[in-house]
Amino acid sequence: MTVSPPKAFSARWAVLCTLGVLVAFMVLCAPDAFAHGVSDKDKAYIQSMQGVHVIPYMYLGAKHMVTGYDHLLFLFGVIFFLYRLKDVTKYVTLFAVGHSITLLVGVLFNIRANPFLIDAIIGLSVVYKGLDNLGGLKKVIGFNPNPRLAVLVFGLFHGFGLATKIQELSFSRDGLLGNLISFNIGVEIGQFLALSLILILMTLWRQTPSFKRSAVVANGLLMCAGFILIGYQLSGYLASK
Repeated sequence: MTVSPPKAFSARWAVLCTLGVLVAFMVLCAPDAFAHGVSDKDKAYIQSMQGVHVIPYMYLGAKHMVTGYDHLLFLFGVIFFLYRLKDVTKYVTLFAVGHSITLLVGVLFNIRANPFLIDAIIGLSVVYKGLDNLGGLKKVIGFNPNPRLAVLVFGLFHGFGLATKIQELSFSRDGLLGNLISFNIGVEIGQFLALSLILILMTLWRQTPSFKRSAVVANGLLMCAGFILIGYQLSGYLASK
């Protein structure tokens, strides 16, 4: 007869294994995973289009967010200790505002930056959120930054990171504003879908005794993922010099 493990044990190890698999995937598949941006197939499609294409760009935006492990890791950290839906909505909205501003402004006004350095800052945002959740920010930098302002600022970098990748494409500027707005709407749709799933899983996890015991390890793994992102991007930056 098979004996089922206690709920607390199984829930805790399910979460830890999930985070562990994510980190392992990022290490083993570094050339693809860390190069998160626009796939070759999507690049060819974007470059072949002329004029405004609302639905295709909405699809591409949603796909970007759903497959955007860097965005989702950061948002996972942001909502980790948010229990009220209005608080989740408030912080996610701040992130979306920041993301939208730099995506639109960066591409429309052709504001450029080194993509490796921007992505390294995005990795830093993941480390920051994990450290913040562990209560270690004051020990490291001497004070606790305003959490809402921090989410907004890092949202600006996340949006600018995508803007730098879009700028690398030889796309038509005919209908650019409409396509960017459509893309951004798709990003928000993808973000809503991904966060809905994360929130459901987080709610189930919080109802088990394992949540508080596993929170330190989970945020430690979150920081590890962020450091891996930073290291990979800085290596890419040095190699490109």
